[in-house]
Amino acid sequence: MNFELDEEHRMLKDVVARFVREDLIPLENAVMAREASTGLHGLTDEEERKLDEKAQALGLWGLDAPAELGGSDLPVTAMVGVHEELGRSITPYILAPDSPNLRMLMITANDQQRERYLAPYVRGETVSAIAISEPGAGGDPAGMTTRAERDGDDFVINGRKIWISRAAKADWAIVMAVTDKAKGARGGISAFIVDKGTPGFNVLRRIPMLGGHSTYEVAFEDCRVPATQMLGQEGKGFAPMQARLSSRRVEMAAKCIGRAQRALDMICEYAPQRSTFGAKLSERQAIQWWVADAATKIHACRLMTYEAAARIDRGEEARTQVSMIKVFATEMAWEIIDHAMQTFGAMGMTKELPLQQMANDTRLMRVYEGPTEVHRWVVARELLGTRR
Repeated sequence: MNFELDEEHRMLKDVVARFVREDLIPLENAVMAREASTGLHGLTDEEERKLDEKAQALGLWGLDAPAELGGSDLPVTAMVGVHEELGRSITPYILAPDSPNLRMLMITANDQQRERYLAPYVRGETVSAIAISEPGAGGDPAGMTTRAERDGDDFVINGRKIWISRAAKADWAIVMAVTDKAKGARGGISAFIVDKGTPGFNVLRRIPMLGGHSTYEVAFEDCRVPATQMLGQEGKGFAPMQARLSSRRVEMAAKCIGRAQRALDMICEYAPQRSTFGAKLSERQAIQWWVADAATKIHACRLMTYEAAARIDRGEEARTQVSMIKVFATEMAWEIIDHAMQTFGAMGMTKELPLQQMANDTRLMRVYEGPTEVHRWVVARELLGTRR
């Protein structure tokens, strides 16, 4: 099987690489200084506006969105190359629209929802969030207790969600809720679009995370939404949600490849320059083995990620492969970045190099979208035949 990108997609990857090199990486010093002084990792409105303008000018807008809505309708394999390049920079910029929620909408939205939500989302005019995790039901979405009960032509949602990214700035959120308690994950979970400002939809608090990131806890208290806000069919929200999660996990794997490659490049540039006890670091066996192992693992991870993406593009089952790359990519990047920090010594611990932000971002990735241990369990029970 050929895992090489075709010429058009290689050219796109090169354009993204130039955008990262010329526009994202130059912002890193300001981003790091801001995080060091305020504890928040982010861009100013002006910085984001300029990046949006440049991305649009380069044609990097709506890359995997439907062609009929102005997108390029790129396959997942092409997006792996895009996200690998974006992963090389710690500047927190997302090419609109954010792919996972986009893909869930593409699978489930009806004509009215496509016009009201999907089209402006593709144009980059709106921000979205998704509310899945709950207190006590993080890595196990099947354990969710948030209920949506029918009341005439409406559904009334009650429950709490936690670890929700962008909840405070989102124009709307996809909310997963139980509509049939008896069926649970097997036909009892539905998805709804809830607009910002809907009575009963309350952002309770911001939760500071590693590296200046934030998530939120939200509550739904008698939150009434029309039945027309349901995404897809009642009781059939679990499968599209899993497709959305798979999209994010492939994206994360690609970004981990980019981060790990940059960390390796930094080692290879620095080690021949730094002398300790009369020898260059590049002459030390420990450094040499770190470099060799890093290159080997990055290569393996890249092949695994493209293979999983190709399965998705062909419409094949890829749940096990996606879990494999979620584990392998995040653990691989964590190890390589840690070795880079060791190579740089005290300087590697500072907020003057991007390594510490890369480490914090990767540490978060080892947990969100399903922790390493859960994904290993998913792979193991598939191989052992114990999946229920």
